Amino acid sequence: MTESRIPNSESPRTALITGVGGGIGRATLEYFASRGWHVIGVDRAPFAGEFPARGHFIQADISHPEVLEQIFIQARASTSTLHALVNNAAVQVAKPLVETSVEEWDAVMASNLRSVFLFAKLTYPLFKAAGGGAIVNVSSVHAIQTSANIAAYAASKGGLLALTRAMAIEFAPDNIRVNAILPGAVDTPMLRAGLGRGHVGQGDMQSRLDNLARKTVNGRVGQPEEIASAIYFLADGEQSSFMTGQALVVDGGATARLSTE
Repeated sequence: MTESRIPNSESPRTALITGVGGGIGRATLEYFASRGWHVIGVDRAPFAGEFPARGHFIQADISHPEVLEQIFIQARASTSTLHALVNNAAVQVAKPLVETSVEEWDAVMASNLRSVFLFAKLTYPLFKAAGGGAIVNVSSVHAIQTSANIAAYAASKGGLLALTRAMAIEFAPDNIRVNAILPGAVDTPMLRAGLGRGHVGQGDMQSRLDNLARKTVNGRVGQPEEIASAIYFLADGEQSSFMTGQALVVDGGATARLSTE
């Protein structure tokens, strides 16, 4: 695990965001930073480019419990309080269930579900010190409607919804709100990797993206910045103070349409 540190600076609120290397995570990092938040970003890959001045980056694989403990120690060295936690990091295995190995199944659960449980435990004292805050768990539309050859990912995202509700109930007395966001098809490296493996559609990459776009009511694939703004809405107590234990679907209307239409 490696870390890029920026000296402490005055900031009204602090957010810890996982999976900031690209896609939704990077867009979320930039969204929070542009609004003056101190941001602690985590990703297993090195951060490309310049990290926002208010905050620091920690390179770490959150699938390992001992690594999460080290992240927590470094976070406490940077701040004594936390106002938002965005559990965004995830891995995906796109293959038939009967071909998915135990090791692959466990790797998905460790990154997508167990890490959220451990981050909640480890960041809880920082939320308490801040007098409350918000946790946003990035689930997926695969938690409620899914497709073939993605069982491990769908199961992890479905479990994340149940965990979100349980956390919301337990943390409410401490003024910690917990919600989930369920993105649909968003143009990210993960989506393109899945399309490249032939998970959805046929033809070249643009043809497969166009095929996905036609399945949304809006007629297009989402952009990471659109998900980032919805995440911020759930994290910002001024805008969503009466929301907890909820699942916000942001999918261009894809799940609103009958599959038989």
